[in-house]
Amino acid sequence: MSALVDIDALTIAPPGGAAVVDGVSLSLNAGESLGIAGESGSGKSTLLLAVMGILRPGLVQAGGTVRFERERVLGRADEDLLSLRGGRIALIPQNAGLALTPTLRIGAQIDEALVLHTDLDARARAARILALLEQVRLPDPAVTARRFPHELSGGQVQRAAIAMALAGAPDLLLLDEPTTGLDVTTQAAILDLLAGLRRASGVAMICVSHDLEVLARLCDRLAVMYAGRLVEDGPSPDVLARPAHPYTAALLSSVPRLTHPGLPAPIAGAPPAPMARPAGCGFAPRCALADDRCREPPPLTDIAPARRAACFRALEARLAPPPAAPPPQDTGEAALTVAGLTVSYSRSTALGRILGLSRRVATVREVSFTLGRGEVLGLVGESGSGKSTILRAIAGLWPPVAGTITLGTDVLPARVTHRSRGQLRRIQMVFQNPDASLNPRQTVLEILAQPIRLYGTAGPAGLRACAAELLADVRLGDSFLDHYPAQLSGGERQRVAIARAFAARPDVLLCDEITTALDVSVQAAVLHLVRDLARQRGVATVFVSHDLAVVRAIADRIAVLKDGAMVEIGTAHQVCTAPAADYTRRLIAAVLDPAA
Repeated sequence: MSALVDIDALTIAPPGGAAVVDGVSLSLNAGESLGIAGESGSGKSTLLLAVMGILRPGLVQAGGTVRFERERVLGRADEDLLSLRGGRIALIPQNAGLALTPTLRIGAQIDEALVLHTDLDARARAARILALLEQVRLPDPAVTARRFPHELSGGQVQRAAIAMALAGAPDLLLLDEPTTGLDVTTQAAILDLLAGLRRASGVAMICVSHDLEVLARLCDRLAVMYAGRLVEDGPSPDVLARPAHPYTAALLSSVPRLTHPGLPAPIAGAPPAPMARPAGCGFAPRCALADDRCREPPPLTDIAPARRAACFRALEARLAPPPAAPPPQDTGEAALTVAGLTVSYSRSTALGRILGLSRRVATVREVSFTLGRGEVLGLVGESGSGKSTILRAIAGLWPPVAGTITLGTDVLPARVTHRSRGQLRRIQMVFQNPDASLNPRQTVLEILAQPIRLYGTAGPAGLRACAAELLADVRLGDSFLDHYPAQLSGGERQRVAIARAFAARPDVLLCDEITTALDVSVQAAVLHLVRDLARQRGVATVFVSHDLAVVRAIADRIAVLKDGAMVEIGTAHQVCTAPAADYTRRLIAAVLDPAA
């Protein structure tokens, strides 16, 4: 039986430049699922799009072929691929919200796909829309079909995008980071949904993700890419339990796990730039096992039945155990005290707005905790549990209706506009998306100079030296001072955002989902960075994340939130090994483990 997808020695590169995808060969049979893992820049998304016959601007097919059911895909005219794209092959992009038109109702968008890829009449399409929404387990399909994307939760938007992809009854689903940004219970539900759809319909899947837990849950086979090359592939359980390539082992060692307390080990060094691919083994500069043979590119060879690896020392790599985290110094001094915090918003009908009538709806209810200097408190819970609202209330961006926030011995005004410059300096926040929080028109030096000038931490003559010192603290060289955010990777931009927060020499640091979209290796490095700076400088840190394993790795204590109320608080060990609340046990059960 011939393969559904056959990728043979595929090379994709800019004209005259280094290959983005370098000689990759993979195949996928009908009904199979294949996961492709690797850091940003490894070429995995470029490979995924090539299966649909899509090349990003500036890239060309420099060699090899991609075939779908024996028919060549790359190099054909777009009009020849119209029936293939969205019909036989469907793509679910990383940000499902961008795949949906915000001004069109969900049902109308699915109907567009049905018009393009089926011969159903209007009545049959209407019935099919409801059937698809029910198939992806959206509540009350008739109501959901009439809603706009902004009226759905993140998980519901993802389900709607899946329904739209299924409209043409595809033979192949391409998934690009399908669960990024979703909380653990929603992520588990989406993965269960995809697995169930595959069992029911026999659709094949190729899933690209930096999240190895996701690939372990969804995929039969796993391929690992580095610097554009395929370095390992094989059955998922075998690759994850006994990685053959040192890079795969390093990726797995970077994954935080509930069963392994302590911060995971980041991968030393950085991946090569796309235009500076090494001639030999691309991973050699970061590999502890590298020897003289690695000056030449190792061939991808069979190391076991259905397993291949491109390494001269395959199967010699070992997983690195996470080091134990040093405890914070107990000074007996409270850096931050939150007492009875209650935050609400106004809800009213159209008539109520006309009449000036509204009712208050609590999003956070009577939350209390105390945080010592150098201590890290993790806030976990599903989307809508109130985690980010608490951070914004502490920062003065969303004033509470009740409760107090005390910084040391200083009771803070509720609104940020009523706080003194000294109070503003002592609380700093790092946001989830550095792209939205860093000015793209300013260099890194100009970005760091603003808080340095504002809070007087250095004079004009010492400004550049102070900024360079801040970059050194976040493990970036002073050459980055003259770069713009667009010239940096996602992890580098997040480091700059952290450096900007520490430029104010704060007493309290608020971190809002700061590792959500980062590769596991970059995530591990950022977690180490935040924890080490908090310890060294005695900065109390509130760390918000939907990922309980990440919070377990960095936090000294964990507070669990549900529907705006705190259901449990305790040491990270207590909460993760002997949870007191049923809700916490459900969160733990939803956490994925690539080695499980």
